[in-house]
Amino acid sequence: MITAEEYDLLRSDELRQAIAAARGRDPLEVALDRTVPHARLVATQVKYLARAERKLPTYAAAQCILPPRAFEQASSEAAAAHKRIAGDTVLDLTCGLGVDALYLARHFRRVVALERDPLLARITADNLSRMGVANIEVVNSSAEEFLGREGLHFDWVYADPDRRSAEGRKQVRLEACSPDIVALKPEIDRIAPRLCLKNSPLFDVDEALRLFPGSRVEVVSSGDECKEVVVYADGSGPLVTATALGTGSFSARPGAAAPEAPAFDPARYHWLVVPDVALQKARLTRLHLAGKADCWSDLGFGFAEEEPHGIIGRVLPVERIEPYDPKRLKRELKGRGLELLKRDFPLPAEELMRRLGTRPGADLRMAFTKIGNDFWAIRLK
Repeated sequence: MITAEEYDLLRSDELRQAIAAARGRDPLEVALDRTVPHARLVATQVKYLARAERKLPTYAAAQCILPPRAFEQASSEAAAAHKRIAGDTVLDLTCGLGVDALYLARHFRRVVALERDPLLARITADNLSRMGVANIEVVNSSAEEFLGREGLHFDWVYADPDRRSAEGRKQVRLEACSPDIVALKPEIDRIAPRLCLKNSPLFDVDEALRLFPGSRVEVVSSGDECKEVVVYADGSGPLVTATALGTGSFSARPGAAAPEAPAFDPARYHWLVVPDVALQKARLTRLHLAGKADCWSDLGFGFAEEEPHGIIGRVLPVERIEPYDPKRLKRELKGRGLELLKRDFPLPAEELMRRLGTRPGADLRMAFTKIGNDFWAIRLK
């Protein structure tokens, strides 16, 4: 975390100009440059502003102050922009660097954003001012203290609890995060009829539905990497949605049954479907592929005779499908570079490559899976 002294330095014209001049340079080179004032501090900002160009482009453009830990814990702007809530007023219980608040401010007249760390609250208010945002009030308060105040009313409450313990360990159970939203739910219900809760990508969808009956639960991914599990406790569910940012969404009611897939016949299939991770996490793969491709598991691949369209994921042409025979494959593939895909296969990718005698590379592309009790190797064109 940046210290109060460092924050004052970063606000000075001298360091703001030094950071602007050093942007685009190697941070290590900047840190060792004796002509740069407070070179280590400047180098750290140069490093995180470069990373922010992808994750937080609005912050990068405004040359905001970026404390490393707050930056690492912040939502990406792409994920923040996707939140599906709007109204007159919203309370953000866990402001942090203010990324979610920044996008909430585009859909609400007034945003009250709580940050319990006094220095981070100052930094966030400063950054929002640099970005020209005028309808966010940053309040230095814990969620527990603020929710105990009288006369509060908001259309929505938003929360992205801290998922690190005091020792720095990652927490998955919602009750172990800070603040404890489960314990605070009665207070939240007292001041707002709706709650939007961002959870870890490891958070279980069924657990979300158990804790918040009647909610919408959305699994959000970017670049086939699960980013967050968002609960909309507004009475509009129960509904589960898988969203791949920039690609599309698919929704279904919990418990909806997918059609049974036929017996697997490898000679029939000419296309392999690699479902996006959001579908897998939401357990919606088979429902999404119904009528487009055959699928035997929500964690597996799909297979199609004709090229399917409208898929949230990738569709790859198949050369042939054969039983997994590691000894024969090793004789044929040893030493070659392999782009490996696997779903519902018991071996880690590194171990599978070791057994096949291959290395990461682009000589050929293969997929591996298990269907029923049988293991299969899929050669891709």
